[in-house]
Amino acid sequence: MLFRLLVPLGLLCALLPLHHGAPGPDGTAPDPAHYRERVKAMFYHAYDSYLENAFPYDELRPLTCDGHDTWGSFSLTLIDALDTLLILGNVSEFQRVVEVLQDNVDFDIDVNASVFETNIRAFQTPTGMPYGTVNLLHGVNPGETPVTCTAGIGTFIVEFATLSSLTGDPVFEDVARVALMRLWESRSDIGLVGNHIDVLTGKWVAQDAGIGAGVDSYFEYLVKGAILLQDKKLMAMFLEYNKAIRNYTRFDDWYLWVQMYKGTVSMPVFQSLEAYWPGLQSLIGDIDNAMRTFLNYYTVWKQFGGLPEFYNIPQGYTVEKREGYPLRPELIESAMYLYRATGDPTLLELGRDAVESIEKISKVECGFATIKDLRDHKLDNRMESFFLAETVKYLYLLFDPTNFIHNNGSTFDEVITPYGECILGAGGYIFNTEAHPIDPAALHCCRRLKEEQWEVEALMREFYSLKRNRSRFQRKTVSSGPWEPPTGRFSSPENHDRTGEKKPAKQKMPLLSCPSQPFTAKLALLGQVFLDSS
Repeated sequence: MLFRLLVPLGLLCALLPLHHGAPGPDGTAPDPAHYRERVKAMFYHAYDSYLENAFPYDELRPLTCDGHDTWGSFSLTLIDALDTLLILGNVSEFQRVVEVLQDNVDFDIDVNASVFETNIRAFQTPTGMPYGTVNLLHGVNPGETPVTCTAGIGTFIVEFATLSSLTGDPVFEDVARVALMRLWESRSDIGLVGNHIDVLTGKWVAQDAGIGAGVDSYFEYLVKGAILLQDKKLMAMFLEYNKAIRNYTRFDDWYLWVQMYKGTVSMPVFQSLEAYWPGLQSLIGDIDNAMRTFLNYYTVWKQFGGLPEFYNIPQGYTVEKREGYPLRPELIESAMYLYRATGDPTLLELGRDAVESIEKISKVECGFATIKDLRDHKLDNRMESFFLAETVKYLYLLFDPTNFIHNNGSTFDEVITPYGECILGAGGYIFNTEAHPIDPAALHCCRRLKEEQWEVEALMREFYSLKRNRSRFQRKTVSSGPWEPPTGRFSSPENHDRTGEKKPAKQKMPLLSCPSQPFTAKLALLGQVFLDSS
C-alpha cells in the first residue's frame, strides 16, 4: 500500500475532522483575509486545470495543457490534493474525489516506484534499510541498485507507526524503527551521516553531510516521530545530531555541506530543500536560531523571487544548472510554523511575496508552471503534485489563523464508542513530509486490536460522512475556550449541494479499542510542542 500518498485517501480517522479585503499600504503587515482568498483561488486554478487536462495521469503539464505519469501512474496529484480540499473547507468535493479514487485507482500495477516518494515496502535487506525503488506488482527488481539516500531510509516512522496503530500489525512500525536505528549506528565518529549508503553492506557511498537533499526528512521524522509517538529516544537522537550539525555545518546561520568524517567543507551552498530547517527548529523551541536562519533564506527569495535549487553562499548567486524553482514549499512551511510561534509580521510578508511571485511568474492558462530559471523566468512544462499538497496548503494556513489545523486544544470532539470515550480533533496535528496531517490522538483512539476485523473504508464513513448513522457513534464538540473552527467557506458552490445524496449502505460497525484513560499528547501551542509528562 502506498501509504505516504494514501494518508489523505484512506486512514482518515488519523487525520482530519470534517468540519475580502485588500492588502495594507507599504510598511504594514499583509492582510491575511485578502491573501487567504488569493491562495484559495490559486488552488482552484491549479486543481481545476489538473482535472480538466491531466486526470488520471499523475501530474499536469501546464504549458501544453495535458498530463503525464511521474511517480507511479496512480493519479498522484489528485491524491495529494485531497486533504488540502478539507483545509480549504470543501468537504463535498473531498467526498466526491474519495469515491472517484476508490473506484478507479489500482496500485497492483507493473510500475517501478520510488520507495521514498510512495512509502511502501522493500525492507528485506541484510541491514534492514530499504531499497530505493520497488516494482508495485513484482517487488524489488533483481538488478536494483542497493544505494539509497539517507532520507529514503529514514522517512517512514510517521506513516508506518500510524499504520501499525490502525491495523494492529506491528511489522510496519518495527521495520521503520530498524531502519532508523541502522542509520543511527552508521553515523561517523563526529556524529554526522552521509548522503547515500549501500543498504546491503552498510557502507557510505556519498559522504557529504548536511541538512538538505538526500538527508532532510530523516531529521524531520526523528522530531515528528518523537512528537507523534511520545518517544524520548527519537528526540534524543535528533538532539545529538543537532549538536553535530551546529558544530560542523553551521556558519553565520547558514548550513553548509561537509565531509562526514572530517567536518571539512565540501559544498558551500544553500539548497532550497534546506528551507524546512527553521520550521523544524521551531518544533523543538529553538526560535531565535530558527528566525536568524529563516531571514538568511528570505534574502535569497527577495533576490530572485523564489528559491533557486542551489545558491552559492560565498558568491551570493545561483549555481549553474540549479537555477530553477519548482514551486517548492519549504520556506513557506517554515514561515507557517514560525508565525504560529512568534506572530512576527515578517513571516506574513514572505507569504505575500510568495503569492505575488508565483502568480506573476508561474501562472499560465492551465495551472502553474515550474520556473526553469529564476534569472530570466523561463518556465518548464511541469506542475509537481506537491504544489497542491504542500505549497498552497502552507500558504493558506499561514494566512488562516482560525483554521482547525491550528486548534490549541480548546476545542475537541468527544466520540462515545462501546469501548469508552475518545478525544479527536484537539490539535497537535503532525504533518508528514508531504504535508498530510495526522491527528496524534487518533493513534490511540482508533487503535485496532489485531484480532479485530474491520475496514478503513467503514471507519472513514463512520467518522466523516455528512449523513452518518448517529446510532453507531455519538459525537459532540466540547469547547473550553474562545477558539472556534472555521464555518466552512467553499470556493465552488455548484459542487457542494449534497442535499439529494443517498445515505451509504449500512456497513458493519468498526471495532475500536478506545481506552477511556486521558490521552497525554504533545499539543501545538504557539507553534511549539510540549510533552505532558504526567
